[in-house]
Amino acid sequence: MAHLRDYINHMNKEMQDFLKYLVVGAIATISEWVIFYFLDKLHVYYALATIIAYMISTFVNWLAGRILVFKESKQALWKEIISIYMVAIGGLILNLIIMWFAIEVLAFANMFSKVLATVIVFSYNYIIRKLFIYK
Repeated sequence: MAHLRDYINHMNKEMQDFLKYLVVGAIATISEWVIFYFLDKLHVYYALATIIAYMISTFVNWLAGRILVFKESKQALWKEIISIYMVAIGGLILNLIIMWFAIEVLAFANMFSKVLATVIVFSYNYIIRKLFIYK
């Protein structure tokens, strides 16, 4: 019975962390979309706008995530930030591939493509951070 209670408590914490991460993700996503939207309206090439918006939102995501979800890290702060940006490079590459495919191949609108890429990359980011950075 104690094992079951421990398992339930562990699952509750995992669910709480994931829900907090959704809030953090929403904050970062809104910042990314707003930045991309304005850059797109200024006629900045979509790939450059994607890079700028993604890198800024990565910092927003790290900061909000550190405050709300991953309050403790076994790494030094500078190592943690480097780890986040190393993961972000993978997410950025995935983001750019999705953006290219959606815009150049499928002829989707830039902003719709950005939303689609964000949804896919969000899951990648959570899994990588959970498994490798804040294990």
